[in-house]
Amino acid sequence: MTVTYERHEGPEAARLLGAFLSAYEEVYAEPPYCEGPQDAAEFVGRFRQHAQRPGFRLVLAREGAGAGAEVVGFAFGFPLPADATWWGLMLEPLPPEFTRETGTRTFAVVQLAVRGPWRRRGTAAALHAALLDGAGVERAALHAYPAAGPAQAAYRGWGYVDVGRCRFADGGEEFDALVLTLPRRSGA
Repeated sequence: MTVTYERHEGPEAARLLGAFLSAYEEVYAEPPYCEGPQDAAEFVGRFRQHAQRPGFRLVLAREGAGAGAEVVGFAFGFPLPADATWWGLMLEPLPPEFTRETGTRTFAVVQLAVRGPWRRRGTAAALHAALLDGAGVERAALHAYPAAGPAQAAYRGWGYVDVGRCRFADGGEEFDALVLTLPRRSGA
């Protein structure tokens, strides 16, 4: 079957949480994530908050047609605002000229996940491309689990480079902070 990609923008995307929550739970129950019900509940709250941010985008990958189309993957994110705290999570500070945000400089790829049977088929790359298409930013940034080998390989294959390590909370897990410089469009 063919996988289709649909992009939803703005707060109305929050209503689609139920369409992909089971995909989230399936993907993140696997190693190296091994998340449980409490993590899923926290994810729901964070997703609803993110969906209210200016420029928020959600892309769903579905296989099948009509009401029975199955969500096989998803990605979402938003442009970092001028007052973003994203770079403040770094364990080693980055230069101010690198961390300066304008609201149109960096698109934060907050989540990108593909269910097992649809991996290594280009689904993640297509989700990523649909998420960033027309975003009008200079670069994309994401945080990745160091132990997530296949995801790390995909990100680097797409051109992401490691800019350091970050941590969301004192004593919490460390993540790799990755950045992808996007091609300049002609006339931009």
